Amino acid sequence: METLIQQIINGLVLGSMYALVALGYTMVYGIINLINFAHGEILMVGAMVAWTVVTFLADSGLPGWALMLIGLACAIVVCAVLNFSVEKIAYRPLRNAPRLAPLITAMGMSLLLQVLAMIIWKPNPKPFPLLLPTDPFDLGGPVITVTQCLILGLTVCILAALMYLVNYTKLGRAMRATAENPRVAGLMGVKPDFIISTTFVIGAALAAVAGLMWAANYGTVQHTMGFMPGLKAFTAAVLGGIGNLAGAVVGGLLLGLIEAIGAGYLGDLTGGVLGSHYADIFAFVALILVLTLRPSGLLGERVADRA
Repeated sequence: METLIQQIINGLVLGSMYALVALGYTMVYGIINLINFAHGEILMVGAMVAWTVVTFLADSGLPGWALMLIGLACAIVVCAVLNFSVEKIAYRPLRNAPRLAPLITAMGMSLLLQVLAMIIWKPNPKPFPLLLPTDPFDLGGPVITVTQCLILGLTVCILAALMYLVNYTKLGRAMRATAENPRVAGLMGVKPDFIISTTFVIGAALAAVAGLMWAANYGTVQHTMGFMPGLKAFTAAVLGGIGNLAGAVVGGLLLGLIEAIGAGYLGDLTGGVLGSHYADIFAFVALILVLTLRPSGLLGERVADRA
């Protein structure tokens, strides 16, 4: 029972980070029907920028939480500018092109960002400094660290703020209008280009937060670290219903739980043939099953009200 509770905690933490990145995927898809495959690399850039800032200020005498806040602020700014530039340079000229063209461009941007990150930060993995207390809280067997508590709390707050933004603010109404019909929204005074760029910036900020949390939780950063979280977050978005904000959150949490619980019991289920490093099997098997039985995802794809 202790193992199950521990894996549920680990799964919720992992799923929270997937959900943050999946929201970026689903918001962009909801507005312009584009899968931004470079989004995982935005997470990576956020983690690398935070690592650079934290390492540079390591001898400043600032407490760990202050270093984390400064690193997070810098990561959000850099990721927002980067994603804004990617949308303006790589995606906007192809907005009316056949759907395959921006898809290939997105994959190309993903590889380009990886190579640039390798050149800037070198290919070797780098340890991320321990900024928060490492002593875990004992929950009567299962444990949870301060970093994991921060991830869960921060994710809940960010997701609540994002849902409020999309559903109850003027910007959110403009997003939903642009998602439904950009041309008609333009006639009503909405600026679709501004809304699309803003959506990319918000998605980049969420990915930057997830990148820092990922680095703080796992203690290492490198130029390829965004590929698998990006792929899993895309899987989570599809699992919950691409274009659906609530679906991205549900898909991320569910994927994290499936992966964590699978990792805890995979060895026993297979008689020791498969270890925990094969946990990805469960995530993608779940995706195949859901798409086979419900192609629109668990909560369905938003069409007229997606954003």
